[in-house]
Amino acid sequence: MPSTLLDVCELREDIRKSRFVTLAGPITSVAEAMTFIERHSDPTATHNCWAWKLGPQYRSSDDGEPGGTAGRPILAAIEAQDCDQVVVLVIRWYGGIQLGTGGLARAYGGGANKCLQQAPKRELVQRSEFNCSCTFSELALLKLRLGEVEGLVLDEQFTANGVDLRVALGEAHLSTLAQQLADLSRGRIRLERC
Repeated sequence: MPSTLLDVCELREDIRKSRFVTLAGPITSVAEAMTFIERHSDPTATHNCWAWKLGPQYRSSDDGEPGGTAGRPILAAIEAQDCDQVVVLVIRWYGGIQLGTGGLARAYGGGANKCLQQAPKRELVQRSEFNCSCTFSELALLKLRLGEVEGLVLDEQFTANGVDLRVALGEAHLSTLAQQLADLSRGRIRLERC
């Protein structure tokens, strides 16, 4: 199952006198990925190469390195670690010794791979959306039960009779939560697929 990072992680290494700093972080949008790259890129470095993956979308940049020697190996490392919603930036300060195309690919891809291996991760749960309604007095308990199964409240609308909710929930927890909510409300709260 794909996973994302809990927080930003960093790896520093020297390879044949070139200094490499690899930074990886979680993202939820393309704009967030580009902001991460802009914020952490070092204008004094020789190259700021990067890749990100967000569901079916991905991009990478060699930033002046020979084509396919930096961005693609970084992206390959993201995919090899089964990561999603992740951005990786590898900053290089040239040390005077050329690494060759194979050496560059190993340096960039290897740094990204090591950085992602050591990073604390969490699994990405595939969720389906459901609608339900509850009374005001049941709302706190409904949210508590939802949180116990890593569910999310996507929208809540307060009405004269209570609260209408749109929630996201992993399929594995559907029957458990449906039973808990039915018990809580004497059968009134039902999860209806959107």
